[in-house]
Amino acid sequence: MRFDKTIIEDVLLLVPKKFGDSRGYFLETFRKSLFESEVGPFTFVQDNRSYSAEAGTVRGLHFQTNPRAQGKLVSCSSGAFLDVAVDIRTGSPTYGKFVSVELSAENALQLWLPPGFAHGFCTLTADTVITYKVTDYYSAEHERGLLWNDPELGIEWPVAADKAILSEKDRGQPTLAELQSNFSYAVNDQFGRLSRSG
Repeated sequence: MRFDKTIIEDVLLLVPKKFGDSRGYFLETFRKSLFESEVGPFTFVQDNRSYSAEAGTVRGLHFQTNPRAQGKLVSCSSGAFLDVAVDIRTGSPTYGKFVSVELSAENALQLWLPPGFAHGFCTLTADTVITYKVTDYYSAEHERGLLWNDPELGIEWPVAADKAILSEKDRGQPTLAELQSNFSYAVNDQFGRLSRSG
């Protein structure tokens, strides 16, 4: 498996090595020792699955505040979606910037975003299943959001705002300018830049 850098250094694209023949293929999706050597000493405690029946479904942008912040390793089990990670770490040189990448069952790519990023996605096909591993348990008390189509972010979503299938909660999230700071940018000598509580 290859760990490719994106335009935001701490967000990584995991590219698997496929072993295929006439029957199909095999690939490794996660190896703890390799992940720790390439990314850092993160421990995953919960696996989640999200099913969306229709293309154009948008979920996000979501995150959890400290001390229950989550890093996420996101992949696609069925269908395809555009995955988005937004840097919300105060003081980061890429604050308010984003990474977007298409994840699909076919390409088997995975996106790693550490704590300090808001996460969301838009389905590109019907019957899309998103799976992701997280570094802390879900906590409703610490759950927060960022407005998915905030013009300041400039995310090029594959669906028009009036066509997107959204929850009422996600329609009413704050903009980046309205967001209360919870993360600050810091440097960890061994594993690069990691988010710290603000």
